[in-house]
Amino acid sequence: MHNYGFLHRDLQALMHPRRIAKASRLERSHPGLLEPVLAFVRARGVAHPRDLDDDHGGQSLTNYWGGSSSAATHALDILHYRGALRVVRREAGIRVYAPATHHALESPNPAEDADRVLRLLERVVALYAPLPMSSLRQLAMMLRYGAPQFEKHFRHRGLEARALAHGRLRAVTVDGTEWVVPSAERIVGTAPAQVRFLAPFDPVVWDRRRFDLFWNWRYRFEAYTPPAKRKLGYYAMPLLWRDNVIGWANLRVVDDRLEAELGFVDKRPRDAAFKQALDDEVRRFAGFMRPAKSPRVSFQR
Repeated sequence: MHNYGFLHRDLQALMHPRRIAKASRLERSHPGLLEPVLAFVRARGVAHPRDLDDDHGGQSLTNYWGGSSSAATHALDILHYRGALRVVRREAGIRVYAPATHHALESPNPAEDADRVLRLLERVVALYAPLPMSSLRQLAMMLRYGAPQFEKHFRHRGLEARALAHGRLRAVTVDGTEWVVPSAERIVGTAPAQVRFLAPFDPVVWDRRRFDLFWNWRYRFEAYTPPAKRKLGYYAMPLLWRDNVIGWANLRVVDDRLEAELGFVDKRPRDAAFKQALDDEVRRFAGFMRPAKSPRVSFQR
């Protein structure tokens, strides 16, 4: 939820209303702007940031990079963060907003805050388990942005112990590392003979500490690494075969053809099951990207 920027509504309800202690930089520099922007969106039903130009154009705000940007656009973003607006779609990557009516805007009973924090932690563990205990602490700190009203709870040194005492999580120590898992979770059966190209922010990949412990090699997202220093590729995606991440894949469309270049940590599997599963995954991506020509697979040397 901290990666993708969208939530199931029941989970979002746990994080709202956000009680924010101090005024934003926009509110200090443009007092009184949030209310008319919110009223404008409520009156229209759906609003693109450029729709605000006639009413609120001309007001600007110095952004974090030293440039100037629309104060009304910042107002939309703040209203979205506080739960008054929701994003209904994107147009060319730009958020289009509508009033949010699916969660409470009035403060719930503060006595329930501790329980809400535990429920958020349980959702995180359900998504990422098994989680190293150190990763759980890191995620708890990151959740402070999503639910700032719970900051004192997330900062509490006994939070993890309280979550375990609650009974829905349990700790397991393996080879000296303490892991946290849902108490009710049971793994049955064997991993299917499938290949999957995983996004760099997929729950399987995101926790690099856990990735290293599981597969004994280091994956790095290199989109911001200078090209000459890249080892895997601009947007290399970890390659999952059964329950083992054995390499990575770089995909791009060249001359209307999907090009898949693969690298491996050790030797490339040569058995027929892997070849078939790899072909299936490449075809699945080709079906999504819809190039006109048949895909082509190559291997890094």
